[in-house]
Amino acid sequence: MPRATSEKFTRTHQPSAAASKSKGESLGGRNPLFNTERFGQHILKNPGVARDIVDKANLRPTDRVLEVGPGTGNLTVLILEKAKQVTAIEMDPRMAAELSKRVQGKPEQRKLNIMIGDFVKADLPYFDVCISNTPYQISSPIIFRLLSHRPLFRVAILMFQREFAMRLVAQPGTSLWSRLSVNVQLYATVDHIRKVDKANFRPAPEVDSSVVRVVPKDPPPPVKFEEFDGLTRILFTRRNKTVHANFQAKGVYKMLEQNWKTWCAETGQTVEDEVDFKAKVDQLLEETGYAENRAAKMTVDDFLKLLSAFHDLGVHFA
Repeated sequence: MPRATSEKFTRTHQPSAAASKSKGESLGGRNPLFNTERFGQHILKNPGVARDIVDKANLRPTDRVLEVGPGTGNLTVLILEKAKQVTAIEMDPRMAAELSKRVQGKPEQRKLNIMIGDFVKADLPYFDVCISNTPYQISSPIIFRLLSHRPLFRVAILMFQREFAMRLVAQPGTSLWSRLSVNVQLYATVDHIRKVDKANFRPAPEVDSSVVRVVPKDPPPPVKFEEFDGLTRILFTRRNKTVHANFQAKGVYKMLEQNWKTWCAETGQTVEDEVDFKAKVDQLLEETGYAENRAAKMTVDDFLKLLSAFHDLGVHFA
């Protein structure tokens, strides 16, 4: 896997004509540029949809834009028309070569910086807006990488597989409300923008896609993600079971008791020899009124209140 770099893409990364011909022949005459399955990429070929996605970002002339998975640049060239600068992170050197050629010798070339490598591992530059036709295999990593980035960006317009996108915007009490939903909505407001039929891509994926708008909460809530995620991980193990039932799962009380004893040691608290930790947790759940609640119907605020009650008791989840 190539390491992400901020250096401009050069023609030395492009395959030789002989190599391209050989690869094309091995693929039965098909253009190897669009054999992108191993990178999880599907190139958006509908210019109307591409224009609509860029328009939804409401770009300003001063904006610095981060694009993830630009492919051959169908979104990139539209972003370059409106933004001050674009940094495009692309895993596939062939795609990066194609994008480089599209702007070569044009004024937009000075506004484009191409990084070749893995978005998840790359050192991200400052950016105001993120736009992405997201490679499928990094759908979850991209959303959390973006939300943990500082300084905060203004808005992200992201396209995902439709089911993943609908989980991002799901509400409590619906079938798609999940740990992903609550973890993302803790830090951002997410709206569904539009559905994109699979016929708009090359090669066509097996499912439709959807575009969402992600606006980070500024300031972000003063909650460690690891703590919040630790709580939701327990409660969404069986989302339709009660909170109390999920805490009864094997190993949960033992893990929390170890964390509690560590906290007591670090803060100089005395731990009674015969303390009944399970009884302490059960009492907390009853007193907060969440013992019989179910994660499938709990709101972000519900999870925050429950987490706060545990922290007051000295119980941590990470």
